[in-house]
Amino acid sequence: MRDIILVGIVILTLPFAILHTWIAVLLWSWVSIMNPHRLTFGFAQSAPFAAMAAGAAILSLFLTRDRIRMAWSPPVVLLFIFVVWMCLTTAFAFYPDNSWVQLSKVLKIQLMSGVALLALQEKKHIDFFILVNVLSIGFYGFKGGIFTILSGGSYHVWGPDDSFIYDNNHLAVAIIMCIPLMNYLRLIAVNRWARIGLLMLMILSAVSVVGSQSRGALIAITCMGLTYWYRSNRKFLVGIFISLLAVSLITFMPTSWDQRMATINSYEEDKSAMSRLIAWRFCFNLANDRFFGGGFDIYNWPTYWLYAPQDAYHPFAAHSIYFSVLGEHGWIGLFLFLSIWFHCFRISSKIRKDTINRTEFSWLYHLSGMCQVSLIGYLTGGAFLSLSYFDLPYNIMVVLVVYQRWLKDNLMNHAVQHGSEDGVGSLSAKPLT
Repeated sequence: MRDIILVGIVILTLPFAILHTWIAVLLWSWVSIMNPHRLTFGFAQSAPFAAMAAGAAILSLFLTRDRIRMAWSPPVVLLFIFVVWMCLTTAFAFYPDNSWVQLSKVLKIQLMSGVALLALQEKKHIDFFILVNVLSIGFYGFKGGIFTILSGGSYHVWGPDDSFIYDNNHLAVAIIMCIPLMNYLRLIAVNRWARIGLLMLMILSAVSVVGSQSRGALIAITCMGLTYWYRSNRKFLVGIFISLLAVSLITFMPTSWDQRMATINSYEEDKSAMSRLIAWRFCFNLANDRFFGGGFDIYNWPTYWLYAPQDAYHPFAAHSIYFSVLGEHGWIGLFLFLSIWFHCFRISSKIRKDTINRTEFSWLYHLSGMCQVSLIGYLTGGAFLSLSYFDLPYNIMVVLVVYQRWLKDNLMNHAVQHGSEDGVGSLSAKPLT
């Protein structure tokens, strides 16, 4: 039954996706982030839904009558250069053929990021895009929160098979990134029950994160919570709420959870933590020796023998967005990767500055702040996970970039309609929807 329902949804959506690129982007985001086909048990589990959505998106670029325009900004330019650089590092990789397999996946993701930048023009497009991303991950936050409560926190919370978020640590960070966006939707919701529902989803998602028993996620949600508290205008109330929620969750979790989290302070005795440190040293040594890095396929014995410390006992993936990019694409790759997120923070700060005293744009002020909090969760939690190429953070980049363009166009239109002292009123501009 699940297979039939899923196929029916995709088939019914495809005609609209071909006519409207922004709908194709929504379909792609849902399929690639939530992986609903991995929740089925029959023929739909291996169906190429992502390829169908991507094909519809590319075809729609030639058929749609909607406005299509690229949102060029520093993060977009840097992302384009980063993609080109990854192609070069693959060409000079230790194992180019094997590295190409991963590069092809990355190129598909970034191609659709480019399509999203082209297609998301109107406010409703961007808001639906945010909603699809939030609900795609929020489903697992809701499910994982209920599971953690019913199981007493004794078991890990896992994501869908064969996906970026299958691992309990990866799923936890993805949920952490979505909690601030859930809060944004709660703030702008008009319906009282919608606000209550989103608040419950946020709480269950936090329970799911703790139930993942991920130490990196614990650090990430702590940093994210502190950032949200700092950004809040009601620091006392928010501080009380966060403290009560944290104490309740920690008290609820079993002793095994306490013991696992305690290993953060004694990482020297933890085999997993020490393996990460060895892998980080390996990536550092490799990047220092090879200008282009080693390509995607570097975590094997031949490369470990060349660059890993002498106490390495097994090839181990970097499990860090920073060191994985460093080892795979060299210092230039790491610089480009970090620059993308640096400029995303600059854009969000610029949006907040431009909207702080404008009541009509107060929702955008809150959204840009929540995007910052989400990226804090990604950049801290990602320090211990291999999520360098995961769709969700790049989707947050898309949201910031297209909303900055939207805001600029609206401010320009406002100046045209009312005139301005610097002569902007003499310009002409098309009204926005």
